[in-house]
Amino acid sequence: MTRYSKVNVGDTAEIKHTVTESDIQKFVDLSGDNNQLHVNKEFAAKTTFKKPVAHGMIGASFISTIIGTRIPGDGALWYSQNLEFLLPVRVGDRLTVVAKVVKKIDRQNSIELQTDILNQHKQKVTTGVAKVKIIEDESQEESNSLNNEKTALIVGATGGIGSQVARTLVNEGYNLILHYHSNKIQANKLKKELGALTDKKIVIVRANILSDRDVRDMTFEISRFFQNISAFVNASTLHFGNIKLENMKWSDMSSQIDINIKSNLNIVQSIIPLMQRNKYGKIVFMTTLATEQYNSEWLHYITAKSALNGFAKALSIELAPKGIRVNLVSAGMTDTNLVADIPERIKLLTIAKTPLKRLAEPQDVANAISYLVSSRSDFLTGETIRVNGGQVMM
Repeated sequence: MTRYSKVNVGDTAEIKHTVTESDIQKFVDLSGDNNQLHVNKEFAAKTTFKKPVAHGMIGASFISTIIGTRIPGDGALWYSQNLEFLLPVRVGDRLTVVAKVVKKIDRQNSIELQTDILNQHKQKVTTGVAKVKIIEDESQEESNSLNNEKTALIVGATGGIGSQVARTLVNEGYNLILHYHSNKIQANKLKKELGALTDKKIVIVRANILSDRDVRDMTFEISRFFQNISAFVNASTLHFGNIKLENMKWSDMSSQIDINIKSNLNIVQSIIPLMQRNKYGKIVFMTTLATEQYNSEWLHYITAKSALNGFAKALSIELAPKGIRVNLVSAGMTDTNLVADIPERIKLLTIAKTPLKRLAEPQDVANAISYLVSSRSDFLTGETIRVNGGQVMM
């Protein structure tokens, strides 16, 4: 929750949103405002606007979002707003909503915000001033207690391994932050499933982990609920196929490098401050058996995972003085949707070469991750736990 004393004149926040047909229809369904200028192309074509214009309050509603979630954030009581609608907004316009603290009113615990909305051409379409009272929680005991509990961020929580990690950690008493990129339905379904098992806090966050802005926004959202996190697990994956050298393109290589290195760099840089608050944290990356038992035509995948191995070990040295451990889990072929397209004969061959005579299950991988994020592994960093049924032994 935001404290009035922590807000300063000049503080600024912004959010972005692209207006869609769905936004307009939802607004009509909610408000009943089906003015033909907003919803009828033929009607709008006969006016000076030529095209339908989005309701002005659709854009203005995002002022509520920025006040309620960013500046000042939780505890904001928005009690006054003046607005001028300067230019029309249409479907496809990319809006940037900006709020800046211009005044503090100490006797009321209130602030004044300059609120502006700009389109993709940097033209100001809406402007105004908001007045917001900051309601502070008089007791911080519950909040402080929550922030001393175990909290894990699971990136790729809607995947086969990620969801099983979530199920395992919730049973071990963790608060959970479940990340998804596009599968919001599955994320909500998982949250509902886990919520029936625990009274711990479960939060859903969305981000394209290759986007610096999305990752920063995700971390900001996390900080609204937790002052720190104790564990970060990246279980996200990118489907790939066999590619012969003569058909390999740099885009095939870079897509794998981006998902394994760029995304992890983005996330680690963003969340480390949340771990440092307790001078403790666990980071677990997913590598692969293929970096030790090579497969033909996997040049792009093996190269990226080999880079991840080095990334994790170098990071473990740098973060050790901060009390943060970094380890890897190297899984063999695991029975998830990711291997659904692999021919059955290949799976049977893999089983035949495995001393324990089966593929890995998501629970096998989740068990290893559970160990690495727990206090039982506190004297372990820069290591790789192999979950491959004995195919590779070191």
